[in-house]
Amino acid sequence: MARNAWLALSLSALALLGLVSADVQFTSPSAGGKVTGGGTISIEWKDSGDEPKISELLTYQIFLCAGGNTDDTMDQLIELTSSATTANTFAITGNKFTGTVGATIGGTGTNAYFLKMISVAQAGGTVMNYSPRFTLSGMTGTFSAKVQTALKDVKGTDGPPTVNNVNDPNNAPADPANGDFDMAYTAQTGATRYAPMQPVPPTQITKKVQTPLFATSSVDIARTPLARPKQQTTVTQSQTFKVSSMENTVAAAAMPSDDMAKFLARWKD
Repeated sequence: MARNAWLALSLSALALLGLVSADVQFTSPSAGGKVTGGGTISIEWKDSGDEPKISELLTYQIFLCAGGNTDDTMDQLIELTSSATTANTFAITGNKFTGTVGATIGGTGTNAYFLKMISVAQAGGTVMNYSPRFTLSGMTGTFSAKVQTALKDVKGTDGPPTVNNVNDPNNAPADPANGDFDMAYTAQTGATRYAPMQPVPPTQITKKVQTPLFATSSVDIARTPLARPKQQTTVTQSQTFKVSSMENTVAAAAMPSDDMAKFLARWKD
């Protein structure tokens, strides 16, 4: 690997792992920040408030990326490597380290770059966290054609969303037999949630006064950005109402003999 393309990583241990309670949210480089290419880059993260907990993560890899927010529009430029021969672990490295970025690793562009961390969980599987976008100035390299095209559509400083592939029992589909359809939606956890059966309209309107179907609930206005929803699918309970039917045994009517019959007879040849 060329000298100016190699990212030398200097690691420093920080606080005890027990003080860290959730997965990674990058704080440095800051969203929309500017870092000089070919120089030192300071990388930091903090608790994101989302599962899995950092105490449930083992090793990790960090990559410098550029381009759009989807796999087919971004390039993973290089992995940040350390001088250590063993894999990076949260227990050793803490939540801060510095490295250098070679000037020829990529091109120039506002908010073109972001970091990607892949962490291995104790439960199996991985979680991928991305940093906000930032700018590397003084870069003398070039971007691939797909990255150049993707950067034309980049708006704001958000990087790609977190990808949680951890083997978490809470992410398994809930068992309808356990009463999940009767559990409040917001009280459920996991990627699949369950909604109760939709009511069937009655055959007659008997009510004289309009009343709500469900009790009112309080509303808390968000004053800070909320975490991204984890649920991916909502399953609504199937209808179980029955419909009765019977055979119509009345014989079919004969040819009309009223005014319609007279009308039709007028047009006979």
